[in-house]
Amino acid sequence: MKRLLSTLVFVNCTFFAFAQTGAWQQRVNYKMEVDMDVNTNRFTGTQRLDYWNNSPDTLRRVFFHLYFNAFRPGSMMDTRSRRQGTIQVGRGADWDGRVKDRIINLKPEEYGEQTVKILKMNGRVQQLKEQETILEVVLDSPILPKSKVVFDLQFEGQVPLQIRRSGRDNPSSKVRYSMSQWYPKICAYDEDGWHPTPYVGREFYGVWGNFDVKINIDKKYILGGTGYLQNPQQIGYGYELPGQKVSRPAGEKLTWHFVAPQVHDFMWAADPDYIHRTLKIRDSIPPTKTSPAIPALTLHLLYKPTNEKAATWEKILPDAARALPFIEKHFGLYPYKQYSFIHGGDGGMEYPMSTLLIGPGAWLHEWMHNWYQGLLATNESLYAWMDEGFTTFAEDRISAFLENDTSFAHSGSYRGYLSLAKSGREEPLTTHADHFNTNAAYGAAAYSKGAVFMEQLGYITGAAVRDQILLDYYDKWKFKHPTVHDLIRLSEKRSGLKLDWYKEYWVNSIKTIDYAIDSLWEEKGLTQVRLKRVGLMPMPIDLELTFADGSKELHYIPLDLQYGQKPMEDAGSTRVVYPAWKWTSGTYTITTARKITTLQVVEIDPSQRLADIDRKNNQLKLNWTQPGTLSVQ
Repeated sequence: MKRLLSTLVFVNCTFFAFAQTGAWQQRVNYKMEVDMDVNTNRFTGTQRLDYWNNSPDTLRRVFFHLYFNAFRPGSMMDTRSRRQGTIQVGRGADWDGRVKDRIINLKPEEYGEQTVKILKMNGRVQQLKEQETILEVVLDSPILPKSKVVFDLQFEGQVPLQIRRSGRDNPSSKVRYSMSQWYPKICAYDEDGWHPTPYVGREFYGVWGNFDVKINIDKKYILGGTGYLQNPQQIGYGYELPGQKVSRPAGEKLTWHFVAPQVHDFMWAADPDYIHRTLKIRDSIPPTKTSPAIPALTLHLLYKPTNEKAATWEKILPDAARALPFIEKHFGLYPYKQYSFIHGGDGGMEYPMSTLLIGPGAWLHEWMHNWYQGLLATNESLYAWMDEGFTTFAEDRISAFLENDTSFAHSGSYRGYLSLAKSGREEPLTTHADHFNTNAAYGAAAYSKGAVFMEQLGYITGAAVRDQILLDYYDKWKFKHPTVHDLIRLSEKRSGLKLDWYKEYWVNSIKTIDYAIDSLWEEKGLTQVRLKRVGLMPMPIDLELTFADGSKELHYIPLDLQYGQKPMEDAGSTRVVYPAWKWTSGTYTITTARKITTLQVVEIDPSQRLADIDRKNNQLKLNWTQPGTLSVQ
């Protein structure tokens, strides 16, 4: 596909556009007004959608998501969830514990509903075909390449009882409305065509654009979510400018007006009992030769102290302020001027500029999603691990920083992956998020194996190089929906190594890593140590020898497929570099001039970044009780 130079224009945005070289992208502007009835839990709305077809293709139909329709008895989400309940994983059923069989038991007034009453393109009524959570629009005239059309929609809906991510009256949080996936959202169209993915429970993919949203709701309700509030002096509730009077209009309702530039979704939440806190945690950053100006950043926290102490919630803001410099140094600058942590939803779920949290514990993980889901925004249906896994990797590093913990930060992710690899349930990371046979396999793959991918990349390239790869990845691919190919090519350019083999084995297959110390002997005055590859996935090898006097030797064997070597990671040490280990060879022998009787420990990968499924054969401890007498531990 031809690559084009495109420039994204940010409407109502406080930072400059980024000139981007990459694949073409469609673009949208949403202008919506919605009226919420808090007594019936129903809403009506209008939507004007400006849609730019920047593709070289002629579009004869378009698709919209109608997510709330999943929350009806007999829906695809309901059917699949009940099917998972029949699968035993470990000691229990493979339920999504938040869904289980709750949908089939909903009463009509608890159903979810999204209905498009009428849709016009350039003023002409179009033919609609609803297929549960997907609306197909059969166009009366095609949308030509490099052209713009305007869609006008009238829609209505009913907020479902809170089951998964969105809904009302969560029995745990007691939050009235968690309004995610609440509006008719146009499906993504890219080089692979349309992505009208039915909503059966997992990930998302959206089109970059600007949102202008007005929400008319009972004036007792306090809102938070995506975007910048445009009328704070009419609203109050902690949004007003300091020292200025709040002047609310007469009537029973308030209209909240939000603008969100350069995002791919819009979420809001509402409750009459929210406590609202704010904290400015960063001043504006002037532009440089390579980067635009970055606005000052203010955090918002909206919570109900139901199941958690207020102090636990309010600790989020100072902790986030302490974490931000570390985050931006290692993962990139946050480009918007607000972020909101909002009590609601189930567990935690991320949206641009905001997150829904059932409790305060997941705040860091969900915040980091704004880098990998909010700003890089891979197609999560196809690359869930590039969002969930990289977010988990970042969360682990930042948590270690906040807690001043110097132990291996990613041990939990490695345990999760190793358990999956040994379970017999593993499926390749190329599996569509909705198509994993078990929820258990999906979770371990997306979160654990995805996090291990990034830490193990540091083992291959060197941790310092990997850290620069993360910054390169963010700087080059934010606002562009990168794929795994884009990440690998960027990593190759930064490291100077070939890395396509890593993708082929780790992402495309379920082959595992297992290296062993095979044997050692002395020959012609040299100690020989033979290593064996037991698993089917080849890797470069760090081998450490420890001697009786406490000295150590590091021996490094590159893999032939990488066509190069990583730099020395410990500047205070030395290492012996060998010719590359050919991936077709089962064994490799290294040598040392030290006597075999002075050797005490032989260890493959002392850093433990290699995701070896059997570490018992990675270390050999030698105890020379008498000359020539050896006991092995």
